[in-house]
Amino acid sequence: MLEPFFEEGKVEVGLDEAGRGCLMGPVCVAAVILDPEFTESPPYPIKDSKKCSPKIRDILYEYIVNHSLAYSVQFVSEQEIDSINILQATMKGMHRCLDDIIPKVSFDTILVDGSYFTYYTDPNFDVINHHCIKSGDDKYQSIAAASILAKVSRDRYILNLVSEEPYLDAYDITNNKGYGTKKHMETLKQNGPTKYHRRSFKPCQSLLQKF
Repeated sequence: MLEPFFEEGKVEVGLDEAGRGCLMGPVCVAAVILDPEFTESPPYPIKDSKKCSPKIRDILYEYIVNHSLAYSVQFVSEQEIDSINILQATMKGMHRCLDDIIPKVSFDTILVDGSYFTYYTDPNFDVINHHCIKSGDDKYQSIAAASILAKVSRDRYILNLVSEEPYLDAYDITNNKGYGTKKHMETLKQNGPTKYHRRSFKPCQSLLQKF
């Protein structure tokens, strides 16, 4: 079981992302405040999304959105990623999540999966305490919950995109979700990047002149 909190007695919001390393599509960021007083156990343990099957992720997604104190899911587009770089785009998504939540539920502490975060201020411009935690989605429930919302939301976005743009399946996007698998890289080299690819990423950048 993951830790339910970093510091007992504090309202904590967990932050995580999905798709940061993909070659195409947006990065998706999620934030979750779990309800410490809710007594109904989840149908499966809340844990790192990478350690859950797609079916269990979907079930936990519904549980989290229905039983959290607050949550937010935000997408930062491939155009924004190319404009400001993936790290800053991820920070932008995290701040958007917090901006979305704070009018509904005030929080004391921000728990971030990873090693970097740009400080966040409340409406009174007071800096809210944050902790960057490597492999945080494998340590704290709120971060793991955020990882599940981000992963499920992005996967659903990608599958919907492929249904609207069937030519993307030449890149095997249904299966790889935009990550640089062998099939994705082979088609990228053969057909070039699409309008959904991140042109600032080296595998795409190197092909721009050719196509």
